[in-house]
This record gives sequence, C-alpha cells and structure tokens, in this order.
Amino acid sequence: MSEALHIVCPHCDGINRVPTSKLSAQPTCGKCHQALFNAHPAELNSQNFNLHLSRNDIPVLVDFWAPWCGPCRMMAPAFVAAAAQLEPNMRLVKLDTEQSQDIGMRFNIRSIPTLALFKGGVEVARQAGAMDVSGIVRWANSHAKG
Repeated sequence: MSEALHIVCPHCDGINRVPTSKLSAQPTCGKCHQALFNAHPAELNSQNFNLHLSRNDIPVLVDFWAPWCGPCRMMAPAFVAAAAQLEPNMRLVKLDTEQSQDIGMRFNIRSIPTLALFKGGVEVARQAGAMDVSGIVRWANSHAKG
C-alpha cells in the first residue's frame, strides 16, 4: 500500500490525503476540485498560515515580503519560477508581512525578503536577502533533505 501525505489546498485550505505515488500526477482538491499544485506560490495570511505550516506533510518554503520592498518585488518572479521546479515535493507560499504583522513578529522577521523553510511546522532554515531562482532552488533543496 502506498504511503499518503496530507496536502493543504492553496485555494480553499482543504486538507487532502494524496498517495505519494500520485503526487506528481497533478492531484486535485477533494473539496474545491482545483489543482493542489499549480507552479505558483500560495498567498497566505494570518488566518491560514498555521494550517499550511502544520498540516502539510511536505516542506513549506515561506517568502516573507512586503509590497513596498524593492528587493522583494525583484525576487518575486524568481520565487514563482522556483515553485515550478520545487513542486510537488515542496509547497511555496508568500506572506505579506505588512498585512500579517502578527506572523512577522511571531517569527522575528527583521529584514525582507526572508525565506524560511518549515518541516512538520518547525522552522529548519532561514535566509535573508533576495536570491535568484537557482539560488532559491539550491538553498531550499539543501535544507529540505534529512
């Protein structure tokens, strides 16, 4: 029997059980029927952030950013491109620290952009500063193993 992973839907926040053997087969949400992975980071907020961190069985890479931040806007296309390369083995999400200041304070985000990688709801790595797509992919993969 194939092992199943819990994957939180980026559209409706529904929790889905997806067999690992079907992870790369464009699985859809059982609740809203949209794609669980669409090669694009999910936009999170204070209401759904904890759910995505704690209930996804795959690593979650968070881009802490703000709309007024020039380096954040410069890195945004690279983060989207990284999502296309890292999904479905990793969920990429963005959190606007201006709109969700409580989350930024909780994780002691001092500069943006900041990338943080979570496994099982626990932060395992953090990197401040803008990166290009290859840097994001390399950094995320190096910390996701183990």
